[in-house]
Amino acid sequence: MAVLQMQKIHICALKSNRKQILEELQRKGVVQVDCLGEEDTVFQKMETASMRSGYEKRAQNAEAALKILEQYAPEKKGMLSSLEGKKEISVDQYYDQVKNHEGIFRTVNRILALERHIGEDRAGQVKAEMSLESLTPWMSLDVPMNYRGSRTTAALIGTLPGAWTLEMVMTAVAAQQPQMDALTIEVLGADRDQTCIFAVCPQAEAEKLEDALRVNGFARPALQTSLTPAEYAKELEKTHDEYAQAENGAVEKLKALAGERENIRFAADYYLLRAEKYGILGTLLQSRHVFFLDGYIPSKNAEALKTKLEGKYNCQVELEEIAKDEEAPVLLQNNGFSSPTEGVVESYGLPHKGEIDPTGIMAIFYYFLFGLMLGDAGYGILMTVGCFFLLKKYPDMAKGMKQMMTLFLYCGISTAFWGVMFGSYFGDVVPIVAETFFHKSVTIPALWFVPLDDPMRLLMYSFLFGLIHLFAGLGIKGYMLLKEHKAMDFFCSVALWYMLLIGLILMLLPTDIFASMAGVSIVFPSWLSMLSKVLSIVGALGIVFMSAREQKNIGLRVALGAYDLYGATSWLSDVLSYSRLLALGLATGVIASVINTMGAMLGSGIIGAIGFTVVFLVGHTLNLAINLLGAYVHTNRLQFVEFFGKFYEGGGRAFTPFCAATTKYIKFKEEN
Repeated sequence: MAVLQMQKIHICALKSNRKQILEELQRKGVVQVDCLGEEDTVFQKMETASMRSGYEKRAQNAEAALKILEQYAPEKKGMLSSLEGKKEISVDQYYDQVKNHEGIFRTVNRILALERHIGEDRAGQVKAEMSLESLTPWMSLDVPMNYRGSRTTAALIGTLPGAWTLEMVMTAVAAQQPQMDALTIEVLGADRDQTCIFAVCPQAEAEKLEDALRVNGFARPALQTSLTPAEYAKELEKTHDEYAQAENGAVEKLKALAGERENIRFAADYYLLRAEKYGILGTLLQSRHVFFLDGYIPSKNAEALKTKLEGKYNCQVELEEIAKDEEAPVLLQNNGFSSPTEGVVESYGLPHKGEIDPTGIMAIFYYFLFGLMLGDAGYGILMTVGCFFLLKKYPDMAKGMKQMMTLFLYCGISTAFWGVMFGSYFGDVVPIVAETFFHKSVTIPALWFVPLDDPMRLLMYSFLFGLIHLFAGLGIKGYMLLKEHKAMDFFCSVALWYMLLIGLILMLLPTDIFASMAGVSIVFPSWLSMLSKVLSIVGALGIVFMSAREQKNIGLRVALGAYDLYGATSWLSDVLSYSRLLALGLATGVIASVINTMGAMLGSGIIGAIGFTVVFLVGHTLNLAINLLGAYVHTNRLQFVEFFGKFYEGGGRAFTPFCAATTKYIKFKEEN
């Protein structure tokens, strides 16, 4: 478990080598660029925001084109294709493809244009369909919609709100114009929303008729055409078909471009890399001929990078040690056993200056407690075999996914171990199957004990494991204090608490309360009983008088010390938190047993075997999923709250190198 030692790196180079050096650093991915210099009359920073946003826009367009292709020409992928990782290419292959990036981007624009055309064609079809629908009540009309009548007669075509009968319309007109009798009205169609009418009257009375109808809400139709509704409907159908054909043609063109998918993926990553490079370029101080770059680099990579840059380019590289009072960015490095739990530490917070990396010791407890919570050999074997298979089949999966798979691989091994210790193999499936289908009594004995038969025993061991976990956290705090040569702080903040807590534990063990819980009576010799009291008293008094030792006022010092001593109650709650080891362990076993019992209820025949298989597969899949999530969440909680709370603050700044790892589809082959 370690935090990598960092150094500062300063690069001064000719601007003629700027592009090559930045791309070299981006491929290496070992330098966090951190240029904090001020501009002056000689050294200025470039304005790169427009270039950066331009490349970001291109990258977004490429991603949009990929989504369009996926919509119209889906790529055939396996269920686990997301684990395959990025396509690996060499530097030479990268630059060969870069030469064609403008052609690829023209393809991207063509895809976007085709998608826009498809949208327009679909909108045209919808508009035509809506117009056709609006024509439905007018289909019996055999004159154009804009027909106004002849030389001697006037025609009114329009709608009245609501449902009207011919008698109702005639009555309404008569109520407004009782003297008008040269009038013909036809109801063309009606529904609850509107009534379509066609009215004819002498030209001299046209205005009176329209006024009489308008009083009742008459309105001329929005559609005004020189065609009859039937003729116009045919035109609309023709237009609809033309839009549909245009849409189909655009879709076929899109499908024909599906072969460009890989090139577009490359372009998306290329533009992303260019955008990031211009983002860094905008932070560099530059004169007419040279530029400066400052940053951080892991010490293990520093000399090799310095040698390569100075040997390959006309530049000067200077390495500098980090000042003692400077907070350097943090990069963790752990072995294969511990590194899968780095994500747990990072999600809580990276260690700040002076703190140790807790990943290594936390990993031991993490796997141990996770397996204890799940505690079933069948589930553990499934997890182990499944994760091992995926890791071997997809060696190039993303780093975060690989860490997660490895984490569950080790958790699966721990789960299988505890399952063997507790005699749990998919719950009690072995005796259930043997009894139901073979009418024999077969059991696999537990190597330790069966928690369902003796839950209090598991509870006591849960508290014991919790105490070990908490004491380890307090011990790490003591180690950090001694490492910083703070012997008095170690004595007051660690040693005195060890004395108090160990003394209290020794006082508890011989009591009737502990005997009733554990089912075991413990009798200490008198000297050990006396020692427990001495440790408790000395520890308590030491905490009261020494925890606030910087205070000169004796009364305030004792008051603050007494308040610190009250913190012993938090230790009790922390220890009780480990009862979740019992709760989750029993939940897994009980649910598994219930599933097996339900499966066996159909008997021993063929139907019973089929039913048992279905119940077994579905039930145990759900049980594993639910309790796997529970074990993961609660194991994290025990680390974050109980373990880290004893010594760890976090808050370190993550090391974020200028690198090509942000790409989505490609990665560079490792250079020798």
